[in-house]
Amino acid sequence: MTAQTIHRTTPRASAGGRRKAPRWGQLASQAFLISACVLWLLPIAFALYVSLRPYSETQKYGYVSMPHHLTLKNFSDAWSQSDMLHYFWNSVLITVPSVIVVLALASGLAFVLTRVNVKINVALLIVFTAGNLLPQQVIITPLYRLFLQIHLPTFLAGSGLLYNSITGLIVINVAFQLGFCTFVLSNYMKSIPDEMYEAALVDGAGLWTRFRKLTVPLCRPALAALATLLTTWIYNDFFWAITLMSSGDKRPVTSALANLQGQFVSNQNLIAAAAMIAAIPTLVVYVLLQKQFIAGLALGSSKG
Repeated sequence: MTAQTIHRTTPRASAGGRRKAPRWGQLASQAFLISACVLWLLPIAFALYVSLRPYSETQKYGYVSMPHHLTLKNFSDAWSQSDMLHYFWNSVLITVPSVIVVLALASGLAFVLTRVNVKINVALLIVFTAGNLLPQQVIITPLYRLFLQIHLPTFLAGSGLLYNSITGLIVINVAFQLGFCTFVLSNYMKSIPDEMYEAALVDGAGLWTRFRKLTVPLCRPALAALATLLTTWIYNDFFWAITLMSSGDKRPVTSALANLQGQFVSNQNLIAAAAMIAAIPTLVVYVLLQKQFIAGLALGSSKG
């Protein structure tokens, strides 16, 4: 009995010893994630705190001090004094067409690169991917001169040029985001079983039918994930709007905050409130596409 008892209890002890390592590892990983979340949310929380305080109070006690009074007046003043609705509409006119065009072109390009046998497929994919490695600041001078020389119809650009037009910002955003989306979608489409395409081909489905009725529905999680990322990136763009557009009334909401800072240079509470308002659309898009976004990331990580 004693030998049997020792024999039975020994594996339990070793099993208990093996459980301690993952437990400490889980605690360490959770502590790291909590610390990262706090560091990530701290600037946003501080901006929200500043936006809720009156300017007279922060001027008297400083920004890092206990609040004596909280108010929403900064949000109403930022909305009315900066003409926020007009700049929101400019951002919509830039972001929505850019996201739609990028996803449409990237899905078609990725399908051709993965499902059509062409000798230069790999070379084309490398070219699209290499375009993402080029910093925007490197090409701004030749790009600026190019935009000044390209003429557009008046219904696309009131100035008649690609420069200082919403169409110009759409074009440059599509050009810079197309390579990344093509790379992601091509890898995603490679994980689709070949048997499905062979079955569709036997049923008489042409190339366009296989793309529209088979590939696009299967890629909806990836498209939703990319749509969320693209909306955030293009909506938050500041560099192109400042360098390729001279008229302040045509710029998106992010560059309008810079104009607000120049007009109310000392009222940081008003600027913080305007920044909080400008961040709402991206949060709404993420909430609406949250399930599809997470599903796209999960499926993309488990396939292939």
